[in-house]
Amino acid sequence: MDKYIVTIARGFGSGGRTIGKMLSEKLGVKFYDKDLIRMASDVSGINEALFGQSDEKTKSGVFNKPGIYKDEVIAPGKSGYISEENLFNYQAMVIKQIAAEGSCVIVGRCADYVLRDDPAVVRVFIYADEENCVRNVAEVRGITDRKEALKTIASTDKERASYYKAHTGREWIDARNYDLCLNSGNLGFDKCVDIITDFIKTKLG
Repeated sequence: MDKYIVTIARGFGSGGRTIGKMLSEKLGVKFYDKDLIRMASDVSGINEALFGQSDEKTKSGVFNKPGIYKDEVIAPGKSGYISEENLFNYQAMVIKQIAAEGSCVIVGRCADYVLRDDPAVVRVFIYADEENCVRNVAEVRGITDRKEALKTIASTDKERASYYKAHTGREWIDARNYDLCLNSGNLGFDKCVDIITDFIKTKLG
């Protein structure tokens, strides 16, 4: 098992980011999440705030819908350089660069699709039942009102699904996009980490 890249898509409140961080610490590999925004900004020269505004969400309407990712970027000075589509393109370029460097864990940003042709990729989707999501959101975000928590969960998951669909043409929650789909509410975070670790060994030897 020379190299592996674990991509983690996650429902809001499922603890997917925490599981990804725990996994990276257990395996002793690099962990990437929001730092991908800074890295994409550094590479492209585009203001980091613009990447943050479109981070795992799409604001595009019918007339400016971003195209499905085609593994290319729009050069500076060209039309569409700071478009939502090109912001994704640069972030995808960074994802490919860090995946080429060595083993790592990448959270979100359609990394499973960007790296779909890489044989070293293990694609994971983390989800949880409503009660566990509400509990996790209260602990992590401090949202203690149940109705507000449910609204936040629903809106965030809707944004992530739209973002994934816009850039991949696929359904975010379709199990066929992933190697593993784990219910963190039933399994717990530690068990999820153990299962992913074992699966890496099984798939990649």
